[in-house]
Amino acid sequence: MNPEQTPQQQPQPQNVPPPQVVYVSRPVEPVKPSLSPEATQKHEEAKKKYPHLNLSNGEYIISSVRRHPIGLFQIWAFVGGTILLLIFLLSFLLASPSQSVNSLNQASGNSLSLLSIPVFLVIVLLLIGGYIGTYVFRENTFYLTNESVIQNVQSSLFSKRLQTVSLGNVEDASYTQNGILPHIFNYGMIRLSTQGDETTYRFNYASQPEQQIALLNNAVESFKNGRPVEDK
Repeated sequence: MNPEQTPQQQPQPQNVPPPQVVYVSRPVEPVKPSLSPEATQKHEEAKKKYPHLNLSNGEYIISSVRRHPIGLFQIWAFVGGTILLLIFLLSFLLASPSQSVNSLNQASGNSLSLLSIPVFLVIVLLLIGGYIGTYVFRENTFYLTNESVIQNVQSSLFSKRLQTVSLGNVEDASYTQNGILPHIFNYGMIRLSTQGDETTYRFNYASQPEQQIALLNNAVESFKNGRPVEDK
């Protein structure tokens, strides 16, 4: 090949438009969503009624679920049954002609007071425990808002925490009713599972669980689809 010859040059494309550049501007401060007067009123009413909840701007309570009173009946049935059992045992021991009671009578001369003091102390402790159990039971609440699910978890007298889950993170919501009493008195356990971390939240003794889950599923569906979450 002749060194003076140059290789055949490729034809250059003609009429190629220059690349387009789009400039996007973003405000320094994000635009605040506009709230309707009705949503603003509901938000202010929820803040006054539930001051312990950290509600965001425009967030309001749709449903407040408390535990069914059947749980309190179980607590006080145990306390009352134990107190009656102690009183029965005390009466039985005082009326028994056994050698132990006779020797106690001879030694102290006042067996009634000696036996009554420890029984009285146990009864006082049972009553205190019953009131503490009542407080802990009642403080456990479950709230559904137009943005999230908030659960107030009171595990003991001095142990309390708030769990907040956005409606957009709720993957599954269901309820269970096991046994005759839950079906008769209409209470059960609400169960929520979230996306990502696969965390499961449970709320026992929930009143009207079927109605609450239907309301929750409707709120989750509306929230994820960008529709307003109705409170009815």
